[in-house]
Amino acid sequence: MYDVLVVGGGPAGLSASIYASRYNLKVLLVSRETGGQISDADKVCNYPGFVEVSGFELASKFAEHARKLGVKIKDAEVVSVRRDDGFFVVETEDDMEFKAKSLILAPGKVKRKLNVNGEAEFLGKGVSYCATCDGPFYRERTVVVVGGSDAATTSALLLSRYANKVYVVYRRAKLRSMPSWVTMVKNTKNIEVIYSTIVSEIMGENFVNSVVLDGPEGKREMNVDGVFIEIGGVPQVSLAKELGVKLDQSDHIVVKPNQSTNVRGVFAAGDVTTGSDGFQQVVTAAAEGAIAARSAYRYVEGDER
Repeated sequence: MYDVLVVGGGPAGLSASIYASRYNLKVLLVSRETGGQISDADKVCNYPGFVEVSGFELASKFAEHARKLGVKIKDAEVVSVRRDDGFFVVETEDDMEFKAKSLILAPGKVKRKLNVNGEAEFLGKGVSYCATCDGPFYRERTVVVVGGSDAATTSALLLSRYANKVYVVYRRAKLRSMPSWVTMVKNTKNIEVIYSTIVSEIMGENFVNSVVLDGPEGKREMNVDGVFIEIGGVPQVSLAKELGVKLDQSDHIVVKPNQSTNVRGVFAAGDVTTGSDGFQQVVTAAAEGAIAARSAYRYVEGDER
């Protein structure tokens, strides 16, 4: 029996577990991958206290902090959750069950797919969702990054260290990344941004060798060796749905300022929520996790506010 069970091992979940432990709660964190998507980030330059740090290092420090406070971390995927006699029962993929008095949902998002011909076929053969993981394989090659957010621009900057040419293809007329990243992209000689255009097909034989671009002047084929897809993420809300947690139109968990949901005893934090005015950053995820932990503590102690 745990006081609080945290689902998700990203900044929100780890922060929640750290704060819950500081409240002397018995905590279990369950996540298939401790660290979350931030682990794949080449650089994090806006987390207070770190002028520049790799996403993997920052996530590792979060996890180390939690473990030193006695947080038990189980590396597994949660497959179901239910309410039973006032408690939450969580089942993991290895058929284990855990009971908790309260629940903090911080599962984050999964990478959004383009859903075009060739994407699935060439996954691992020129199609990638992680520039940090696969960038070194494209030395002196030509690659395309699909997207216009922070993830897309930072991926393009990372890839520019390896590839001869990096194209950023974005469906809008202006990048929506942070201005500092946009400036760096514009000042990097081997990066070229193609606006108001989509990738409508990925082509090749054994590996990717071209993409079809669909823009203002119609369709055209462009030779590339790799395609990096950075078009945002899809909230992981299957567990929230099982519990009857309210979602908004874009499938984000609706939370109050104290990170509580419409289901008593269930709190949520991070990119999966409507919190922080939609500003999805490591610092806001960590803050939401801390608030959720305090709210869970008050709930467990019978001091709901």
